[in-house]
Amino acid sequence: MFDEMIENQKNDIIHSVCELIGFNSVSVETGNPDMPFGKACNNALDYTLNLARELGFQTKNLDGYCGYVEFGEGKEMLGIIGHLDVVPAQLEDGWKTNPFAADIRDNKIYGRGAIDDKGPVIASLYAMKAVLDSGVKLNKKVRLILGLNEEKSWKCIKHYQEIGEQTPTIGFSPDADFPCIYAEKGILSVRIKHPFSIKNMEILNIDCKENALNVVPKYCSITFKISCVESQIAFENTDKITIEKVNESTFKITSHGISAHAAHPDLGENAITNLIHYLNLHVNLDLEENEFAFLQKLEQIGVLDITSPPFLSSQTIQDESGILTSNIGFLGFENSVLEMGINLRVPIHTPLEQIKQKYEILTEIFPEVEVEFTTEQAPLYVPKQSYLVQTLTKIFQEKTGLDTNPIAIGGGTYARAFPNCVAFGANMPGQKDMCHQVDEFMDIHDLILSTKIYAQAIYELGTK
Repeated sequence: MFDEMIENQKNDIIHSVCELIGFNSVSVETGNPDMPFGKACNNALDYTLNLARELGFQTKNLDGYCGYVEFGEGKEMLGIIGHLDVVPAQLEDGWKTNPFAADIRDNKIYGRGAIDDKGPVIASLYAMKAVLDSGVKLNKKVRLILGLNEEKSWKCIKHYQEIGEQTPTIGFSPDADFPCIYAEKGILSVRIKHPFSIKNMEILNIDCKENALNVVPKYCSITFKISCVESQIAFENTDKITIEKVNESTFKITSHGISAHAAHPDLGENAITNLIHYLNLHVNLDLEENEFAFLQKLEQIGVLDITSPPFLSSQTIQDESGILTSNIGFLGFENSVLEMGINLRVPIHTPLEQIKQKYEILTEIFPEVEVEFTTEQAPLYVPKQSYLVQTLTKIFQEKTGLDTNPIAIGGGTYARAFPNCVAFGANMPGQKDMCHQVDEFMDIHDLILSTKIYAQAIYELGTK
């Protein structure tokens, strides 16, 4: 019903995605009541709301925290929940072109946010446009909710809920994979702090370029000063480690990895864990008299492992949603305290409290350790047999001709913020997951196909 209308707007859809990618909308919690997540996020929201008004929709900016686009009437509401903020990206990370200047090549749109989540948001907006212009009568209001803090602490959606905005009665988040996500793992972020000193060595700086916890870090460096000649160490460069001698007593060791989404740490290579492993092999400065043994012990008990660290359980932690995964996303050093940030994706049938208790055991192993849980999100589970999952899966199958089944993921989407909501696209089956990766892209064919799928979903869910 809507395919031809969408094809006629193909160039507008591509243009809108490219323009939206142009905003370096990394969410920064500023404390500014007018722009709580920074100017770039504010500008991305203004752009999207202005575009929506030009397309004929009603819009609302909710105090700079988030906004929404809507049409239709009814006591019930179909919610589409996406986000405009992105994870950091820099040209020097290995991008072929500026990550915030969209580049079209090989029928793909390259740029940060192309697939996560700016491309899918624009697809949803133009899907709404096709349904609106078709004149079909829906019995639900349709609202596209636009968050600005999804990649960090979800304060945007929390604000939406706190100010009493209408809760969707049914909905989807275009921020994961097709055909349909029926389960999302629980999410737990852990901060481990420990006083840290090494005899004859002064740590000057540890830098992982403000890497987000939900990103496998591509870079991590440590700069330190050796206080006596006898303590100097014979370091060697490897394909992952480079050594820079700043002066006679100061060294900088840089670890190079491969970025990926923390839900799929196996798709990346963690620069932080590579660095710690390298230091554990090469640093041997009176370990009985300093705290460097702390890092060695963390590696020995499996805290750095990316799947089901053994100190958590004698058996691998997994279920139908997959295996427990762990990503060391931050390493820092300040005021003689070493801090490590870890992002865990926990199988849906494993209580988060069980995992928290295991991490608290670290305070018994290391009496001076502080353990803090900074993010805690319960898993999402909507039965495969539910109307929502069955309907969305059917629509995808009909639009693509693919015989695919609902899946579980390690990622966390806005779907878990509302009842009766699941993640739905826009990454296609078999397509490499480019979320949070260098040279992130969205295939233009998939962009237009997703728009058609979302239009049909709006129609079917909106008329039920």
